[in-house]
Amino acid sequence: MIFEQLRQQFSGLPGNLKGAVLIAFAAFGFAVMTLLIKLAGERLHVTQILLVRQVIMMLIVMPKIVDHFPGALRTTRLDLQIVRVFFALIAMLCGFYAVIEMPLADAVAIGFAKSFFVTIFAIIILHEAVGMRRWAAVIVGFIGVLIMMRPGSEGFDPNSIYALIAAASAGLVMVIIRKLSKTDEPATILSYQAFLVGLCISVPAYFYWQTPTMWEWVLLIAVGVVSYVAQMLNIYAFKFGEASVLASLDYVRLLYAAFFGWLVFSTLPSAYTWAGAVVIIGASIYTVQRERAKNRALARSPDGRGYTNM
Repeated sequence: MIFEQLRQQFSGLPGNLKGAVLIAFAAFGFAVMTLLIKLAGERLHVTQILLVRQVIMMLIVMPKIVDHFPGALRTTRLDLQIVRVFFALIAMLCGFYAVIEMPLADAVAIGFAKSFFVTIFAIIILHEAVGMRRWAAVIVGFIGVLIMMRPGSEGFDPNSIYALIAAASAGLVMVIIRKLSKTDEPATILSYQAFLVGLCISVPAYFYWQTPTMWEWVLLIAVGVVSYVAQMLNIYAFKFGEASVLASLDYVRLLYAAFFGWLVFSTLPSAYTWAGAVVIIGASIYTVQRERAKNRALARSPDGRGYTNM
């Protein structure tokens, strides 16, 4: 009865407000996911964590894949499907590793640089025209990354390179999905990622496999379930609301990550992390607003976000 009342009240909300509510929950879910990955990674190898996550998520989406089988495997661009899966695998491996080895907020903040890589790869692959103002936003954004990473200084963490590689790979995946979405159905994109990522990661996971404890099994299963729920909330948020409105709210996950880092690991982001994050977020929001002004397919459209978040 209570849930039905809540559902009716939610249905009556304006689209952007629906999206705002869902994006807040999605951001919390992604922050919880990174916390679970970091806890599981205290003993287990990153490939093992990713394999179990993929298996759990594949079991959840299997009914959808079966409904579209064998049509879900028909693609006119097998080459792009394989390339996309390859870089999605790199994004997840490097992203997971950065989360495990770095303070949570630092890894999450550097991951926001994905938006700038989308702009760069969109020029190279989609031949999009980019004006001086968007180029300026990209440059400012990378200055924010440098502020956080501090290369050449004593505060430089080599693991931050993995976070940056993850952001670059995720940005490339989003651009490839833009191109694939013109010829292939979402179910096809989902099917290839579900099967090929799990298949590829199973080989190294076999060699690094350690039998999880009961607590670690709980963590691993929770990673898969929470990942799926957060991604679905994210997709629906951007279907209900405008991307240009919701983009700024998505960055609340940095606050969640900072809170979990303090609560569980007694670590707080440095002044450099906060300063760099402010620069990155500001430049990212400006980039999204410019895409909206140009009526382009936004980098944060539902089609892309369903397959690129960790």
